[in-house]
Amino acid sequence: MRSVTLLLSFTAVFLACATAARIPEQIQIHEPVFLPATPGYQYSFPRDHGSHPDYKVEWWYYTGHLKGSDGRRFGYELTFFRFGLDRRAESKSSWAIDDLHAAHFAISQIEEQRFRSFERLQRKGPGIARTSQGTLDIENSGWSARLHGDVMKLRAYAEGILLEINLKTKKDPIIHGINGVSQKADGYGRASHYYSMTRMQTQGMLSINGNAIRVSGESWMDHEFGTNQLAPEQIGWDWFSVQLDNEEELMLYQLRNRNGSIDRNSSGTVVAANGRSEHLLIQDFNVSSLQDWKSPKTGVTYRIDWEIKIPSLDAILRLKPLMEHQELLTTRSTGIVYWEGAVEVSGIWKGQAVTGRGFVELTGYSEKDRPNL
Repeated sequence: MRSVTLLLSFTAVFLACATAARIPEQIQIHEPVFLPATPGYQYSFPRDHGSHPDYKVEWWYYTGHLKGSDGRRFGYELTFFRFGLDRRAESKSSWAIDDLHAAHFAISQIEEQRFRSFERLQRKGPGIARTSQGTLDIENSGWSARLHGDVMKLRAYAEGILLEINLKTKKDPIIHGINGVSQKADGYGRASHYYSMTRMQTQGMLSINGNAIRVSGESWMDHEFGTNQLAPEQIGWDWFSVQLDNEEELMLYQLRNRNGSIDRNSSGTVVAANGRSEHLLIQDFNVSSLQDWKSPKTGVTYRIDWEIKIPSLDAILRLKPLMEHQELLTTRSTGIVYWEGAVEVSGIWKGQAVTGRGFVELTGYSEKDRPNL
């Protein structure tokens, strides 16, 4: 469950982008027709690492915890979004405006308690932004994610920060939901096709203002695609990814309604050390907030310290932020702000003491950032 919220303002942003790009008059933009995410989808890899242009919204989300050769700790996020605009353009040119592309990049410097984030918004075009079908091959203004054999290679550079890392999965892709769909709201097609690479061994280089160090750690990759997920009464979500030191993982999201309730379509997935997964329904877990944080930049108040209870697993986990200020201001690319940050994990899992690490994403915490689907 990831940031479909971030894509809701793309239509308005596209109009400004299209004007600035001086799109040829002969390329007409039509009302697009896209497929809903419905049960029975059959995944195939590496095909499904690639783009799915028959669906309106799609994103590839990478987050991870890294440790430098000098001992310093870092969190990172690199995300690529594709938003479908036109599938029936009269022009078949490579400049046809059938997709709009955004990307977000963030680095958390834990010891320095410094967070920096960056954004991109581009129209599709050769050398500008693109995705590929059949395999992972994405680029947006020099930021990229590509599959080479069994290794995913990520690269991003902005304002003196360069990240170049290689990710190799330790487990097969984990399919979330039931029968190939992750349901997000009541109703036909209000769902997505959603899978994760929950534990990826990561090595590479991070350079900050010309000071390059080797980094290593573990990453998490989400890939999600669909067309019409959220219902009008839903305002956002709290999403959690957890990598425990016992080699097990947890993905969980709770969808928040405008009346303050948690939507019944909230769910999760538990991944065992051997890669087997178990689907969680809303009645299987309880999530509570332990601390609020008010952003000095936006005035938005987020719940950033969490406790997750899963009674059937005899599990109680505390997810505590490594930094409070991990808020992304993406008003130029997607029109909203959200909190996405590195957290440390501790507690009880299957009756045993555990530690670990994870990421938390919080959307829809201010009135202007609420979905309008």
